[in-house]
Amino acid sequence: MNGRSSTALAARLRSSEGASIGEVFTFMSALYFRGKLAYASAFAQPPAGWEGVQVIVPGRGLRPASERIDLADLKRIAKVEVDLEEKRYTRPLRRDAGRLADDLQPDEKVVLLGSIATRKYLDPLHDVLGSRLYYPQAFKGLGDMSRGSLMLKCAAEGRELAYVQPT
Repeated sequence: MNGRSSTALAARLRSSEGASIGEVFTFMSALYFRGKLAYASAFAQPPAGWEGVQVIVPGRGLRPASERIDLADLKRIAKVEVDLEEKRYTRPLRRDAGRLADDLQPDEKVVLLGSIATRKYLDPLHDVLGSRLYYPQAFKGLGDMSRGSLMLKCAAEGRELAYVQPT
């Protein structure tokens, strides 16, 4: 963001081409997000009209991992605190979760691959999706890096995890 990096990702962010949200978030959180992308890509079964890999983007709600952003977009995203009291975060997330809920068939579920240890992702989604929201049971008690590693391994093996509803 400081303009000094010469990586291909930094160059794309500074250009009008931009970079995908998936690759930007992977760069920022490394193994954890890479695991999320690999796992979601391997097992997603999205409803019609939705890409299977959706990312919670502060200030923008649920966005396809393939959506492109540039440096100005990233700076705007960075200004929105991921906090349940921050309406700029919760409103777009609840809006998009509502759109997703409207497009789901009665037997379809949404799997949260984000942190379940804090309520900042779980609560807004659960408020809207209710009993359709699940997360991998194996996430209980695991840190970010362990979850990322587990998801990468499962995606490579073609082994889907068991899901449970939040309590």
